[in-house]
Amino acid sequence: MRRRTGLIALLAADTVAALGIQMSVVAIPWLVLVMTNSPAKMGLAAGAEIVCYVLSGIFAAPVADRFGTRRTAIAAETGSAAALATVALLPHLHFGVLLVLVAVSGGLRGVGDRVKHVMMRPMAEIADAPMIRVTSVYESLTRVAMLVGAPLAGVLISAMSAAHVVGLTAVTFAGCALLVTLFVRPPDAGPAEAREPYLTALRGGVRTLLGDRMLVTMTLILFASNLFTQAAVVVFVPLWVRDVAHTSTALGLVDGAFAGGVLLGSMVFTLLATRVPQYLAFTLGAILGGAPRLLVLGLSDNLAVVMGVTLLSGVAMCAVNPVYGAALYRRVPAALQTRVFGLVTAVCFSGIPLGGILAGWAVPGFGLTGTVLSFGVVFLVVSLVPLLGVRGRDPLGVPERETAAA
Repeated sequence: MRRRTGLIALLAADTVAALGIQMSVVAIPWLVLVMTNSPAKMGLAAGAEIVCYVLSGIFAAPVADRFGTRRTAIAAETGSAAALATVALLPHLHFGVLLVLVAVSGGLRGVGDRVKHVMMRPMAEIADAPMIRVTSVYESLTRVAMLVGAPLAGVLISAMSAAHVVGLTAVTFAGCALLVTLFVRPPDAGPAEAREPYLTALRGGVRTLLGDRMLVTMTLILFASNLFTQAAVVVFVPLWVRDVAHTSTALGLVDGAFAGGVLLGSMVFTLLATRVPQYLAFTLGAILGGAPRLLVLGLSDNLAVVMGVTLLSGVAMCAVNPVYGAALYRRVPAALQTRVFGLVTAVCFSGIPLGGILAGWAVPGFGLTGTVLSFGVVFLVVSLVPLLGVRGRDPLGVPERETAAA
């Protein structure tokens, strides 16, 4: 149990931080709206937070390698907590100052999340835990935080105020820093690459990713998954509910079916993760978890059918993120993981805004049915890409051997 304490604390810290992030996604825009009564400034604050979160994971990675992952995690979470605590204590700040504080908090969290993920592998090795199981547990806990965080923030805002909820968000980041400080002590790697010049170190991460064809393929699948999932969530499902189901209740039911399916599937996959071929699980998850939930919106007007397919798609999707995460840990050298993890996060996240933009642009020209079927077919074709060039055995294998190797 003593060997596992660090891993458990790191997973707990990540979960607490994820809960705080989901709360901030609701609380910060609402606080800005209350302060300024400006939807444009509300969107600007939300955008500044996520843009800085993504960019810092790339451009701050070489600095984090030089500074040390554990120290970077503690400093980043503490700094993020301080920035949001300032917003909470002084909610009537000038909007420009508030925007800077929100951007700083998002940027610090971006690099903090990357280094916490880098520490996951050495802590798993100390605990003698297979990485595929660790990434599965992480995915399950993150899904729970995502399901709970936003609704909890909404309830707390109505009970207290947006400023108080921002303050609670700062407490979650401080709690994350405290957990890492007290319990997480990965071995010092002392990589030579950390002493490279900044631009050389940055290019090293890019070369490492582009030099691994399998990781490039899996990264593109995650990018496409985020793109098409976002298109479904923000455009296709709401329009289908309005035009076909004719009841706003259906919106919550369909979205809840997918979230519940992913959570259920993640818990089941955690138990089976060390027994199934990883690349096959990733590929089947991408194929069955993406296109069907789009195609059913164009082929059926029955709410029960749409909910059933959406639920099963969520269950199938559960293997994609854990297998991808385990593959990154296995195939990227430890000294380069901070840089590569930041890069792949940026690539994958970039699909989120594109999904909503492309779907919103296409529906007026091609209609809901034509657009959703087209998107579904394209997603299906893209999901089949991992099967190209694979012959014989699963290239990632069954991960039971990973424990013995560790």
